[in-house]
Amino acid sequence: MRFIIVLFIGISTSVFSQGDILAKEYFKNGEYEKALLEYKKLYARSPSNITYINQIISAHQQVEQYDAVETFILELLKRVNYPAFLVELGYNFELKNDTENAQSYYQKALSSIDNKVNNVFTVAKSFQDHSLLEEASSAYEKAMVINPDYNFDLQLAQIYGEQGDIEKMFASYVSFSESNPAILSNVKRAINDFITEDGYNENNVLLRKILLKKLQEEPNILWNELLSWLFIQQKDFKKAFLQEKAIYNREQQSLDRIMELGSISVNEKEPDVAKAIFGYVIEIAQNEDTKLRAHYNLLQLEIKENSKENYSAIKNKYLELFKTFGSQARTLNLQISYAHFLAFYLNETDPAITFLEDLLKQPINRLEKARVKLKLGDILVLKEQFNKALIYYTQIQRNLKNSTISQEARFKVAKASYYKGDFKWAESQLKILKASTSQLTANDALELKLLITDNKYEDSLQTALKRYAKADLLAFQNRNDEAITVLHNILEKHKTKPIIAQTLYKQAQLFELKAQFEKARTNYEAIIENYRDGILVDDAYFNLAKIYENALNQPEKAKTLYEQIVFHHADSIYFVEARKRFRALRGDAIN
Repeated sequence: MRFIIVLFIGISTSVFSQGDILAKEYFKNGEYEKALLEYKKLYARSPSNITYINQIISAHQQVEQYDAVETFILELLKRVNYPAFLVELGYNFELKNDTENAQSYYQKALSSIDNKVNNVFTVAKSFQDHSLLEEASSAYEKAMVINPDYNFDLQLAQIYGEQGDIEKMFASYVSFSESNPAILSNVKRAINDFITEDGYNENNVLLRKILLKKLQEEPNILWNELLSWLFIQQKDFKKAFLQEKAIYNREQQSLDRIMELGSISVNEKEPDVAKAIFGYVIEIAQNEDTKLRAHYNLLQLEIKENSKENYSAIKNKYLELFKTFGSQARTLNLQISYAHFLAFYLNETDPAITFLEDLLKQPINRLEKARVKLKLGDILVLKEQFNKALIYYTQIQRNLKNSTISQEARFKVAKASYYKGDFKWAESQLKILKASTSQLTANDALELKLLITDNKYEDSLQTALKRYAKADLLAFQNRNDEAITVLHNILEKHKTKPIIAQTLYKQAQLFELKAQFEKARTNYEAIIENYRDGILVDDAYFNLAKIYENALNQPEKAKTLYEQIVFHHADSIYFVEARKRFRALRGDAIN
């Protein structure tokens, strides 16, 4: 008997499920009469199923059977007290252009919240489902007055946004973040759709005023955090720094947020602000490691900004820091950086090698040793002692298999082989790196592999490719003028070779490093004009746009170039940033 009952239930459930699927399919295909028939069957079996009720209403309305809907809902209201049906009835009258009755039922639905505040959940949702935003906001606002424990600021913010009431939207988001600080990142994401990089934009000004008023009325680091975030979006890092200092002064906890702002300032090419930030950290940090990181970052900035005449002073700063913080594992980053500075800036390669070899004798772990060996390999490549470099890179691969640093070492093996003209071995290593877990390594590997593959068969001696590799090596050695000359020779002597586009691009990048922006512009324009179908055209558009925007101060030309990427190169790695810059220059809100 039990088996028969189970079998019956199984068959009934199966039939029920098939009916549901059939009804959905009919409705989806616009066969509303058939859908209505199926949903009525389902409703007869499950008269409390709200989905079937709503679908019956919708199907009737799709075929303009409004009287049938009215009868159906009135019968429902006799059977069950569900105020959302009042909204449905009102909306049905609205479809009949009977505004008076529609408003009457909307008001009854809103009044039901006075009697039972929990009704707000179904009533407000029903209003929103029909885009009745004014009524939905009234429902939420009424419920919050009746029961202050309810918080519908998020729902209200979304409604105000749809209505275009930006000030009320911002106020609701800010209020919501105060009671739900754990999801502040979601609030920032929502607000970000309505602000731009322009601090004078109306929406930016509105948000800033709301936050400043909050800060005056009830000091809370949340308002400082939101102000800091807003200023970062506007790229006003000085003002962001002021807010971050205010947060730190109140909390007296971690300096990580301030350090992060310093890194952002570096990336956004605001070195003066970055230096002020790192200097501040050095001055007030109690934690020695934090202070050391700030010193390290400050030194990297000074190296970039200074010329050879000041290198001896920078060297002395390194040595003073070693006296202060020691030469143990804790200063490993600083020590590797010092060796790099000696070799690549002071051209003191032998002292740099000796320094790193001594560092290897220190009690450091395998990963730390790998990092030292990676830099040793780089310096040996700088000296064009490729075979010795390959030994260090190979040791890293052997000792730390499948790690990120091992993959980086394999790429350096490929790069060193490429520099010395062993393209076959370089290519074999690059094929393995296509599946690298490090996206950066994988991208670099693919770029180099394409360069070799596209040009290795052009002539049996591979002359153009070898010259290009030589220029690449010179650039790695910071001998940019010589690299530019070699690239110029390729452009003159190999005019018909496919490597020309890559040569123009590489030379343009070197021109940019030397702040020769007009020369860089000429190269990028040559790529766009002559190699429109090549893989570098989106790179050329993007870099040329940045030159016009930042170096030549011609935003309209920059906007036109970003637009090319947005509308014609949707698969470009620059697409997201190009769209953002295009919208910013056009004056849109940034999404």
